[in-house]
Amino acid sequence: MKVLMFGWEFPPHISGGLGTACFRMTEALVKQNAKILFVVPHRFSDETENGSRIIGADEIDFDISSPVLKKYFNNISFLQINSKLVPYVGQRDFYNVKNRREETLSEGTESSFRRFDFSGGYGENLLEEVEKYALTASQIAKDFDFDVIHAHDWLTYKAGLVAKKISGRPLVVHVHATEFDRSGETVNQAVYDIERQGMQEADRIITVSNYTKRIVVKRYGQPLEKITTVYNGIEPMSKNIMKKSNPFGKKIVTFLGRVTFQKGPDYFIEAAEKVIKKDKNIVFVLAGSGDMLNRMIALVAKKRISENFFFTGFLKGKDVETMFRMSDVYVMPSVSEPFGISPLEAMREGVPTIISKQSGVSEVVSYAMKVDFWDIDAMSDAIYALTHYPAMSKMITENASEELHKINWDKAASEIISVYNKVLA
Repeated sequence: MKVLMFGWEFPPHISGGLGTACFRMTEALVKQNAKILFVVPHRFSDETENGSRIIGADEIDFDISSPVLKKYFNNISFLQINSKLVPYVGQRDFYNVKNRREETLSEGTESSFRRFDFSGGYGENLLEEVEKYALTASQIAKDFDFDVIHAHDWLTYKAGLVAKKISGRPLVVHVHATEFDRSGETVNQAVYDIERQGMQEADRIITVSNYTKRIVVKRYGQPLEKITTVYNGIEPMSKNIMKKSNPFGKKIVTFLGRVTFQKGPDYFIEAAEKVIKKDKNIVFVLAGSGDMLNRMIALVAKKRISENFFFTGFLKGKDVETMFRMSDVYVMPSVSEPFGISPLEAMREGVPTIISKQSGVSEVVSYAMKVDFWDIDAMSDAIYALTHYPAMSKMITENASEELHKINWDKAASEIISVYNKVLA
């Protein structure tokens, strides 16, 4: 089976869980004999090899005289954003940039073929790049042979829709997060409209949890029978977990994720304050970056808990593994978490974990302590218990280790191929 897959990032160039999920997913699909053509806006040429063929949209010679422009893109209006926006982070500061479509398509008029430039990230002109990506997808759909189209999250939905219109092949959209996860009730209408159109016109929708499936049904009006839940996986556990030395000489409680509304870092700090009042021999680490980082630093200072609180900035790769292996407890207090791979990564490294009930991963793990994100008392009690009662911590980590064997990417890949077969039937 040949799959044309549209993504926005691929390791080692990632900003969060989406790129990692795409990497592991495609790796598992290749093992099951799928041939994956994975498209990113910009190919850096050092992407991690996993059996997929990776191409950059900025490598495609696009025919700007093509009637496709008139047929499918008459109503394009590029938007620009004045601060960084990533697939899973809400942003409200959008504004129109008039005549950008005409400017873009009139450049390089000495030839009917040209290439678009892409930053390969989440820069100020992100929504403009989303539209360019869709334009380029029309050429990719004509140049390559494939059986099914698979588009990941809102940044690629338009590209997937165009490829479907050009090729007549079925489209599967994969919902890793929604605008309601990122922004709560104050959704950005432009992003919501892209999400809804992608879901509406797709032949099948994959959600990463039943939690997300319910949002897609309720908020986007999609029929239940059109949606399949496929849980993310986790790579096999290391045979020998070597705990890293603790530089503080105190128990370490870690938050690792984007410092945004969706991830609930403020609830983590509120819980930390309660625990520190009981025991000053516990250190809290907030590892990550995001639009709430400065506010969280100020909140820690306001609460006068700076001596027990540390900020690391964004971590990836081996630094994530090192952080987990130094930790005694991991906390994911997300306000709305479609899935959440980081708790599985922590559990794999032998760290007892506390997760929000408002998460997809809570559907697949039993051996983690589950609390409502807003229940600061319950969260602080769970942290205190796991840092003071070794028998409880040991029981959770040993059972979690066994549980993780059932949560793997091979199973996810089999379920995705079943979705492909259904749309191709």
